[in-house]
Amino acid sequence: MLYYLLDLLQESGLPGARLLGYITFRSGVALVIALLIAVFAGRAIIHRLQKMQIGEIVRDLNLAGQIAKTGTPTMGGVIIIISILVPCLLIGNLGNAYMLLMLLTTVWLGTVGFLDDYKKLKKHNKDGIKGKYKVFGQVSIAAIVALTMYLNPSMTIVENREVISAETNRVEEVIYDGDAAKSPQTTIPFVKNNNFDYSSLTGWLGDHAETGGWIAFFLVTIFLVAATSNGANLNDGLDGMCAGLSAIGGTALALMAYLGGSIIYSAYLNIMYVPGSEELVVYMAAFIGALIGFLWYNAYPASVFMGDTGSLTLGGVLAVFAILIHKELLLPILFALFYIEDLSVILQVAYFKRTGGKRIFKMTPLHHHFQKDADATMAVLINKPARAIHESKIVTRFWIIGIILAAITFVTLKIR
Repeated sequence: MLYYLLDLLQESGLPGARLLGYITFRSGVALVIALLIAVFAGRAIIHRLQKMQIGEIVRDLNLAGQIAKTGTPTMGGVIIIISILVPCLLIGNLGNAYMLLMLLTTVWLGTVGFLDDYKKLKKHNKDGIKGKYKVFGQVSIAAIVALTMYLNPSMTIVENREVISAETNRVEEVIYDGDAAKSPQTTIPFVKNNNFDYSSLTGWLGDHAETGGWIAFFLVTIFLVAATSNGANLNDGLDGMCAGLSAIGGTALALMAYLGGSIIYSAYLNIMYVPGSEELVVYMAAFIGALIGFLWYNAYPASVFMGDTGSLTLGGVLAVFAILIHKELLLPILFALFYIEDLSVILQVAYFKRTGGKRIFKMTPLHHHFQKDADATMAVLINKPARAIHESKIVTRFWIIGIILAAITFVTLKIR
């Protein structure tokens, strides 16, 4: 709203009004507003949750420190969602298709998570809405995102082209001499030309190869949104961990959006240029500010938990953001910890069924494995470490790994 008001003020020549035209300035303002809302409105929301007796239900009291969490207010993801939406609605460009898709994703997945939390609290157990309904919600928003990218004429890319020197056989410069076009392309790491066209997978379709490429993109989008959303949901088991990892990954994605939305920086990094995607930096700045503010209360010992309202939303938002800037194939590197959490549960269940009760880990998701003492009476394939690690140390170590993964993700843009 303020974005359009100040747009009018720019025309009047009001001093300082042009600042809102700069992505960096609006992003900084969005981050500060989101952080302040999360800190100050967060306190009021937490008090309200306490009065409503909306407390966490702990599933395993044998884990170190878990018994103390019983009754801690949950559904704190509402704080994060409000803190994201308000600054984006105030200073975001609501005529930008990328911004609108991110806002829709936030509300959509926030609603799915809220319904799940509400049912858990109503039944006073850990069984929320059925898994198939959560997956349906994730698949639905992924399908909307993929179809919008295919159908919306403003969501295009300009492919980078290398000019090779005949004398040195090295890249002399990177140019963008083509028109903005719709194409099922993305960035893929560790290859010489890091543009990957999904249509290359469906060349056998002949004239319909590009259509087949969009279908492949559609399927990848669905998988990544569901996997990342569920991975964040599983990762949200220790104070501050999911919020911290999401903020770290979000910072990396914000920088990629800024670079990919600038034709100058895109040429320097030799990556595709995505016109209009720079507006996503404003959204991600609000996202990061909201998470930093939420950590004020969620850091150990947590005064509030985000619940599925927050965790399902965070993972889905990060996946959709990466998809919109055509960096979705970097997600398995950037958010490897989320996917490892997914995989640990899948492997544990499969191994348990196959061996008739044996386990790979002491407990899953994986972070609980480190939080539990070794049990000689339990058939566990990996029984190390023998002593439980304090959860604040586990969280800090996961954050450090998240920072390393973010750095590696950026390195992949230059390693060919």
